[in-house]
Amino acid sequence: MRKHASSSEGMTAGGRNFPAYLIGALLLSEFIGSSVSIGTAQQGFEVGISAAWNLVALSLGFLLLSFVLVKKFKESGQNTISGILASAYGEPVRFASSVLTIVALSIVAVALYAGGGAVLAAVLHIKKSWAILLIGVTTVIYVSLGGMRSVVYTNFAHSIVKYIGVILALAYALDASGGIATLQANLPAKMFNWTEIGWGQIFAWMIGGIGSIFATQYVIQALVGTDNPAVARRACYYVSSLMIPFGLMAALIGMCSAVMWPGIKSIDAFPKLIAHMPAFSASVMVVGLAGALFGGISATTLASSTLAMKDFFDPFFNKAKDDRKSVLFLRVAIAVTGLLPLILALYAEKLLMIAFLGKALRATLAVLILMAFYAPKFGTPRGAFFGIILSVVATIGWFLAGNPFGVDSSYLALAGPILTMGISEIFKPRNGTPLREVAAPQEFGRSRNATR
Repeated sequence: MRKHASSSEGMTAGGRNFPAYLIGALLLSEFIGSSVSIGTAQQGFEVGISAAWNLVALSLGFLLLSFVLVKKFKESGQNTISGILASAYGEPVRFASSVLTIVALSIVAVALYAGGGAVLAAVLHIKKSWAILLIGVTTVIYVSLGGMRSVVYTNFAHSIVKYIGVILALAYALDASGGIATLQANLPAKMFNWTEIGWGQIFAWMIGGIGSIFATQYVIQALVGTDNPAVARRACYYVSSLMIPFGLMAALIGMCSAVMWPGIKSIDAFPKLIAHMPAFSASVMVVGLAGALFGGISATTLASSTLAMKDFFDPFFNKAKDDRKSVLFLRVAIAVTGLLPLILALYAEKLLMIAFLGKALRATLAVLILMAFYAPKFGTPRGAFFGIILSVVATIGWFLAGNPFGVDSSYLALAGPILTMGISEIFKPRNGTPLREVAAPQEFGRSRNATR
């Protein structure tokens, strides 16, 4: 794929014109990555079948995306979230949204590394830290060489093997544990309650999952890389239809582990099962998990690097638009954004919660994107900017505090931009001046005087 990665456009877009099944596989591979797979099994070990709701939320998110935003993304002519928001709310929002996206994707990468490291360490009998480092270095090498096109094609293979691997893992788990009847006899009845996780958590997953899909950089890059909106919609349908069965299988795997090894840590529910599977099926599962992990890391690193180049490097340090410098910067940025999350990954435990923190942060941008397309006159650029700042501080702070009062941090990510845009709508000047022409507080007075 290196011939498609000789320019910055080729690195970030891959030459465009990908068919629906390839784009669908790219998106599926990231959203069923190691953090979600192992995290769902971990939740299944703890609470049962209701853990599958996190994949149901993602399935609904892709379905809504196909109806609500796919055509808008294609018509915008932009292939970055920050570019879409900047066209509606100005340059400060571009920079704020770009930083938020990079931070959110880095948090997701932490969960991906931790989950994949746990699996490879268990199977290869090496330290988790060495497994995580191996994953990071491998991903950085092939993404920096092949760019977007390498990500698309490798993720296609990853998705197929990962799905087959989970089917094999569930078949072994049910056989080894004695089947559904044995699970019902040995597990508390509440673990078969579809809403045991709680409606508060289910709605939080809906907010985080749908928000992340609406405002994920590599989702936009992938969909813009299709021929037309119809192809992009088909890709979304493919992903949506495969999400729910995957979630159910992962949750059941965790429940089987709870019967077979009730005393282990919940995070080891999936890795423990893999370590006991027959050699062939275990190898397929490990290849699938590792592949999905590489797919997730590669997508996040490429997306973060694309934003860093387009929003910071080119405007401030490459004003002459020297494409060779842009390509070099992309490769350096891929290395940095691919390896930095390794440090935090060594200490990560609650994988699903960490993964959904990264998704929740992007719900903020999803709200602003919907407003930009469907309510462009609501609020002000300043309201959008402070909405991003408020959401980042409040969401991360609330998560680190342990989600007090049982309120998930996703709700704060959703409320931040709604609150600030609502306030700015109430107090914005009513002089007919287009919002994006109102740049500073002192100009409000001059605009009102001019109107008089």
